[in-house]
Amino acid sequence: MAESGRRVPVSVSATIELMGTTLGGQGIEALYYSFQQRELFTFGINCATGPDFMTDHIRTLSEICRWGVSCYPNAGLPDEEGRYNETPEMIANKLERFVDNGWVNLLGGCCGTTPEHVRLIAQMAEGKKPRRPSAAHRFSLSGLDPLVVTDEMRPISVGERTNVIGSRKFKEMIVAGAFEEASEIGRKQARAGAQIIDVCLANPDRNELSDIVEFLGFLTKKVKTPLMIDSTDTAVMEAALKLCPGRAVINSINLEDGEERFERVTRLLRDYGAAVVVGCIDEDKLQGMAVSRERKRAVALRSFDLLTKKYGLFPEDIIFDPLVFPAATGDKNYIGSARETMEGVRLIKEAFPRCKTILGISNISFGLPESGREVLNAVFLHECVEAGLDFAIVNAEKLARYASIPKEEVALAQRVLFATPDESRSAVEVFTAHFRGKAAIQKAPPVRLGTPAERIAQNVVDGSKEGLLSDLDALLEGRERMLPLEIVNGPLMKGMDTVGKLFSKNEMIVAEVLQSAEVMKAAVAHLEPKMEKADRTARGTLLLATVKGDVHDIGKNLVHIILKNNGFKIVDLGIKCPPEDLIRAVKEHTPDMVGLSGLLVKSAQQMVATAEDMKNAGIQLPMLVGGAALSEKFTSTKISPAYGGDVFYAKDAMSGLDLANRLMEKGSRETLVTANRARQTELREGSRGATLAAPVPRAVIVHDQDPPLPPDLKPHVLENFRVEDIFRYINPVMLFGKHLGLRGTLKKLLDAGDEKAIKLHRDIADLQSEILAKGLLKPRATWRFYAAQSQGDSLQVFESPTQAEPAMTFAFPRQAAGRGLVFIGFRSPRVNGKTRFCGVLYCDLWPRNFGLVPSMDGKGGLPEIPRGPIHRHRIRRGFRGTSARTPPRHVGISRRADPVSVGQISNQIPGPAGQFRLPRLPQPRGSGEIVPIAKTGVHRRHPHRKFHDGTRSHGLRPRFPPPPSPVFQRGRITSEEQQRQSFL
Repeated sequence: MAESGRRVPVSVSATIELMGTTLGGQGIEALYYSFQQRELFTFGINCATGPDFMTDHIRTLSEICRWGVSCYPNAGLPDEEGRYNETPEMIANKLERFVDNGWVNLLGGCCGTTPEHVRLIAQMAEGKKPRRPSAAHRFSLSGLDPLVVTDEMRPISVGERTNVIGSRKFKEMIVAGAFEEASEIGRKQARAGAQIIDVCLANPDRNELSDIVEFLGFLTKKVKTPLMIDSTDTAVMEAALKLCPGRAVINSINLEDGEERFERVTRLLRDYGAAVVVGCIDEDKLQGMAVSRERKRAVALRSFDLLTKKYGLFPEDIIFDPLVFPAATGDKNYIGSARETMEGVRLIKEAFPRCKTILGISNISFGLPESGREVLNAVFLHECVEAGLDFAIVNAEKLARYASIPKEEVALAQRVLFATPDESRSAVEVFTAHFRGKAAIQKAPPVRLGTPAERIAQNVVDGSKEGLLSDLDALLEGRERMLPLEIVNGPLMKGMDTVGKLFSKNEMIVAEVLQSAEVMKAAVAHLEPKMEKADRTARGTLLLATVKGDVHDIGKNLVHIILKNNGFKIVDLGIKCPPEDLIRAVKEHTPDMVGLSGLLVKSAQQMVATAEDMKNAGIQLPMLVGGAALSEKFTSTKISPAYGGDVFYAKDAMSGLDLANRLMEKGSRETLVTANRARQTELREGSRGATLAAPVPRAVIVHDQDPPLPPDLKPHVLENFRVEDIFRYINPVMLFGKHLGLRGTLKKLLDAGDEKAIKLHRDIADLQSEILAKGLLKPRATWRFYAAQSQGDSLQVFESPTQAEPAMTFAFPRQAAGRGLVFIGFRSPRVNGKTRFCGVLYCDLWPRNFGLVPSMDGKGGLPEIPRGPIHRHRIRRGFRGTSARTPPRHVGISRRADPVSVGQISNQIPGPAGQFRLPRLPQPRGSGEIVPIAKTGVHRRHPHRKFHDGTRSHGLRPRFPPPPSPVFQRGRITSEEQQRQSFL
């Protein structure tokens, strides 16, 4: 078609076999991501099976596919004589579920179907709504398995050892022609937690093209992860992309030679659907490799514009490499470059939220002792992840755990990373001396301190099996003699609890959590033969599985071992279990109950889909569900209604044992079921009352007055702010009480001479004085008026008053009680016919790395308080209060002249559940003023809440810069009481 110049619609249809994959081994999700960057008409599945076994694949595809979804099933599975026995009525009835759920766009028949099958399918679908394709792009890669990059997974580990430049051992194997043995290094990296394997065969003494073809022939059979092809030769890139299953990454391109490489490589990216790493390098002869944060951002901006506008790549194709330079070589050009790299990551993430970032972490520690390199790499990685790093090229087998590094060594590493030119030499010397001495001391086997129980818990935290079995035996046979189950519920669970807390604080990454899980498995496997079996055998049978899309089995394995040793028979289906496998296993094993486990947020949603499929298959067994992202409320409001049968939430393995025991005892089963149903009904009704609510009398809002018109529709930038004024908006109750853990009223504690209160108050005052003295913060804001109108409970914003379609729509929640108010109710509705306007305000502090500033002296500052993230958070909120005063004045509306006093700040605007409250701004007076809407920010207690623009926040750092705070013209409420309540 390229040669002829023709363009015609292209559809792709694949065959998913009974084992749940294509013949090549890809599941439907990984297969879709292989094509995601193409422009197709439809994508779907055909042949192989009937609709029953296509259900989960079609449902998955409908959730992620940005084109139409097609489905052409066989008339069931053929019998032993090759006949297809499902009638036209049966096929049409089964496909009706696909249509009613909005999963498909094109339907048809494959093997065994007849014109009558097709006629009844068409008759069934006539007049029904087709699926609406999703317009969302996702940053995804795939090998045989899919890899969707989300914030909760950061950083994605890229295994670096299959690289002839970075690994002498790998290079020697390739030179010797031992390609299969060399591919084992890639397998080990994957087993150690690498989610992508970086492959580089660029040896100038060998033929890179033939080497990579030979090597990938072995590697692609041994790993299911996506591959990153590291080469500068386009012929090598193309040959590798032909051999890579799924969607790979090319590493890398840059502007060192101008646009020449961009043009050559982007053709391959489009043809093969690959992503690309873009280095922050250009043709500047003096500073080609970008060192400063501003240069990194500038090169990234130029590259982004070229790649997306000129060469037609999607932002999701691009991974920026801000470059890492060694921090300890003494090169004056690179002193301070570690901080610049971190801030470069932050700036690039803010400028290009749909792109990703990557760094080669080990470059930072070049030239240091080996033991010190691991520590510096881990600390640098942690700091970069805090700045927003997505991918880290590391040795997955030798990455030190940040949470396990002694504090004094973390401080030494931070001193090297953040040293000023005057401090750099001494910081490196102290760091080097410490680790050289440490290496000499540790020639003898290290002494493991603490009791056996304490050491076992620490083994889990460290992800280490060193001394694990001997300590387990010591607990089993020693003076304090513990039973195997007591060890599981004691030190082992204590270790896993610590792992969970560290993970939630971003001090442990996913790969490290999986290593801890391996330690847990090894311990349980050692204890299992020593556990006493319950007196009663075959107490009941539990069918157990981790749901589809989830590889985590820590909780599932604990349930397995605990219930098995309490007399239950366990049928364990393992991880990533699709609904059809569960249904088959239920029919085969006839269990007494089913147990579903999952760690991830998407696993909870998958449980809903699994429960629905089991209901459609006629299964009504008691179901036990558990997992980190699950809650009793979600179980009651989502899973239970989808299942229709009894679903029980088990918060941990011991709760699961208790539920299983009670379900198998006739006397307690009925009581448990009755109580569970009543509790779930209560939670469902409470949820419905909170979200849907019974109709309440709504205030009548009259829009009979014309608000003032804005003088212009131009963007305005505000920079002249006094930082002292911003400090006056900081809420002391939240700062000292919520964040710094001070119990009681600050003023009373200060008057009483409380030492902690005095110290915290002095430290905060010193920090603010430091900010003012050094000019560390530069407040800036930008705002503009837009044409806008309300539509129901939504606001439609237009690029210009003459635009027909809205450029953006924001939905706002309505009060479930009281007057049933919604903020957007104060805007003129669409039917009014008058042009209205709204102001959009965005404000922030600069530099955004304020949290790192106090550490510039290398002394650590105030270790007792988390200065940066917390105080920065409060200052930003204060700045919003200051900057929101300007737009009203621009249209001639007066406001109170002075900032809100500390006493007034305690009166706060109620925000969404779980969101930190915003300080109240001065009350508006009179009709036609501008009312600020509370900012929809990062839900820190509920990090997976969805923003109204469709993005999500994962963890304590927002993925994108905070969204603008809209300010809207308000209508007039018919009574003073209603007006008062509208602001409460």
